[in-house]
Amino acid sequence: MHRDHTKKIRIGNQVIGGGSPVLIQSMTNTRTEDVQATVAQILELERAGCEIIRCTVPTIEAARALAQIKKQIHIPLVADIHFDYQMAVAAMENGADKIRINPGNIGSPDKVRAVVDTARERNVPIRVGVNSGSLEKGLLEKYGGVTAEAIVESALEQVNLIEEWGYDNIVISIKSSDVLMSVKAHELLAEKTEYPLHAGITESGTLWSGNIKSAMGLGLILSRGIGDTVRVSLTGDPVEEIRSARLILRTLGLRKGGIEVVSCPTCGRTRIDLIGLAGRVEKLVEDYPLDMKVAVMGCAVNGPGEAREADLGIAGGSGEGLLFKKGQILRKVPEDQLLEALKEELDNWNR
Repeated sequence: MHRDHTKKIRIGNQVIGGGSPVLIQSMTNTRTEDVQATVAQILELERAGCEIIRCTVPTIEAARALAQIKKQIHIPLVADIHFDYQMAVAAMENGADKIRINPGNIGSPDKVRAVVDTARERNVPIRVGVNSGSLEKGLLEKYGGVTAEAIVESALEQVNLIEEWGYDNIVISIKSSDVLMSVKAHELLAEKTEYPLHAGITESGTLWSGNIKSAMGLGLILSRGIGDTVRVSLTGDPVEEIRSARLILRTLGLRKGGIEVVSCPTCGRTRIDLIGLAGRVEKLVEDYPLDMKVAVMGCAVNGPGEAREADLGIAGGSGEGLLFKKGQILRKVPEDQLLEALKEELDNWNR
C-alpha cells in the first residue's frame, strides 16, 4: 500500500502520510479579507468534519487576515498562492500552517527560493500543486498535449527545484478534470515519490455530476492505497464537499464513525413516501456520534430480511411501517410516527 510508505508531514495540529488517516480538506469561498465571514464558514466546515482548510491569498490584506482567522478556528490553515511570491511569504509570516503553490507560476527561481527560505525558517510544509491546465509548453510539446505522464513530470520537476535548496517538507497534488487521466497520474507519481499526495478531481462540476466524478476518481485512487489527504471539489456549498468526502472514505473502509444510511430504490410495492422519509432520516442522523448502519426500506419484503445487516431500520407498509433492529422486528408504527420511533431508538442506543 503506497500511503503506508509516504513521508509523514505535520500540518499545524494534524499529520498526514506514513499510514496516518486520510484527512478531509475543503476551501473557503468567502473573501479571505472578510475575517468574520471566513471564520463563520470555517467553523461550519469544522462541524461537518473538515480537518484542513485552505483560503485564497491574492492580496496582502488577505495574508494579514490569516493571523486573525487562525485565532478563531481549530484546524490547520492553508494559504493558496498564485503568481505573487510575496503573498506566500506574507501568509507564512501571518501563521499559515501550509502553503499551496505552483512554482511554475510564481516566477523566477529567485522568487521560488525566497518562498522556500521562509518555509524552512518556519518549518511550513509546501504543497506543490500542478494542474493539467497549467502545464509548461515544453512538456505539452514533448508529450503531444496534456497526458498523465506530462503532469507527473511537471510535478517532479517542481519538487526537484525545491529539493535543490535543501527542503523536503513537501506535499504534492496533481489534478485534472479527466478522471481516468487523474487516476493514471496518481499511480505513476506514487511509484516515483514518497511524498504524501493530496488527491482530488479538479473542476469536477456541480453537486450531482461532481459527486459522481469525484467518487469514481477518488474511489479508484484511494482503493489502490494512494492518497494521504483528499478534497472533493464541487461547484456549491463547501459543506457538501465534506459530506461527500466522509462518505467516500467510509465506503472504502478508510474512515469509521458516523451513521451510514442505506435505503432501497422505490418500486410498485412502496406505499409510503420513501424518498421523503429517506431524506429526513439522512438529515436526522447527521449529528449522532454513533458508528452504525441505519436502513430505510420501502416495504416488508425489503425490510428486516434484505436489510438484516443494518443495526437499526424502518420498513414501510400501507399507512404504517416496521421498526427493526439487527433483522428482528421490534414493533409496528404508524407511518407518521416512523421517524420519531427511529429517533427514540437512536437516542437510547447506548443506554
